[in-house]
Amino acid sequence: MRVVLAEDLYLLREGLIRLLEAHGFEIAAAVESGPELQRALVESRPDVAVVDVRLPPTFTDEGLQAALAARRQVPGLPVLVLSQHVEQLYARELLADGSGGVGYLLKDRVFNAEQFTDAVRRVAAGGTAMDPDVIAKLMASNSRDEPLAALTPREREVLELMAEGRSNAAVAQRLFISEGAVGKHTTSIFTKLGLAASDDDNRRVLAVLAYLNGS
Repeated sequence: MRVVLAEDLYLLREGLIRLLEAHGFEIAAAVESGPELQRALVESRPDVAVVDVRLPPTFTDEGLQAALAARRQVPGLPVLVLSQHVEQLYARELLADGSGGVGYLLKDRVFNAEQFTDAVRRVAAGGTAMDPDVIAKLMASNSRDEPLAALTPREREVLELMAEGRSNAAVAQRLFISEGAVGKHTTSIFTKLGLAASDDDNRRVLAVLAYLNGS
């Protein structure tokens, strides 16, 4: 699996390169600025991009802006944001096209290599990997319009855990309910969000994106 990595701090960038390579990833490019990132994404067409938000030259939002620009040129390009900050506006824009393959992790909340590499693989496969703090901040700014308002509190809990990338078994363990009960909740969520029968993995992604976009 080919990865383009964008991180301006040398030690962190080199550490991420070694971590990813140790877990079987190929580094297509490792860059440290926004312009380099956009060029690498368009030219390399990687399986996934791992992107810091704040990159040179201005250290504001170059990483996300470059990822968004590249995603417009390469629709569906999987992007995992790895940052110290939650940039709500651009996070929402990243989610807005509804195609999946997006994630947003906070650096100080990545606790082990397995958590990180699992998120990279999940995003590359078209899924989502959202830190709970990112979800909370996006939800705080959402208007709870229909059809999301039709979800029960338990269904929202299930959907929030789905947004983190958890399987039905992991959701069941977290909520202390049976896996069968989680399955019933997800079926109800799909119905209330008007997601027609299709591959369940795809419907999970669509449900998560609808939830995070508040629509």
